[in-house]
Amino acid sequence: MHMPFEYYFFYKPYKVMSQFSEEGDKETLASYFKNIKKDIYPVGRLDYDSEGLLLLTNDKALNHRLLNPLFIHQRTYWVQVEGIPTESALKELRNGTTINIDGKLYKTKPAKVEWMQNAPDVPPRNPPIRFRENIPTSWLAITLIEGKNRQVRKMTASVNLPTLRLIRHSIGKITLDKMQPGEIYQADSDIIKKLFER
Repeated sequence: MHMPFEYYFFYKPYKVMSQFSEEGDKETLASYFKNIKKDIYPVGRLDYDSEGLLLLTNDKALNHRLLNPLFIHQRTYWVQVEGIPTESALKELRNGTTINIDGKLYKTKPAKVEWMQNAPDVPPRNPPIRFRENIPTSWLAITLIEGKNRQVRKMTASVNLPTLRLIRHSIGKITLDKMQPGEIYQADSDIIKKLFER
């Protein structure tokens, strides 16, 4: 008898590992998912120092589709950066900027990048970002169709806008909406189609 697949969306808090196995004294997904089937894993990962939407499932075909670059899907990140973006910095981020991946130079694929004139309504972070009175911060919405290691941070750094806070706001058409850090909801298979909507 085939067991139905399970899908969970999780707002991964800051400083939580995207894994169940222990690693030193760092907090992991095991703190949040107590009675979960052993074959359910996160699809891809969010860095320890990043926050936001993480999908966990035991649907291996979906996992393959989301991690295989041939199946394009969009991910949008809300990024708080140090400094104010110039038009040329935004243009470079949109057209592709050169970053270092595993010791090699890599030009990022074109991305959608918007300067959010008003800071988004996001939950407070614990601990908060370092505050420096004489340096303004800005928020960018960056939509990627690829996911290199620490790509968003490397992209903003390449145009002199260091990332202070990074939140994955959406995967496809599925967003954090009103979720709070640490919150989990189980989704049905219908919602999975939205992961690939653009």
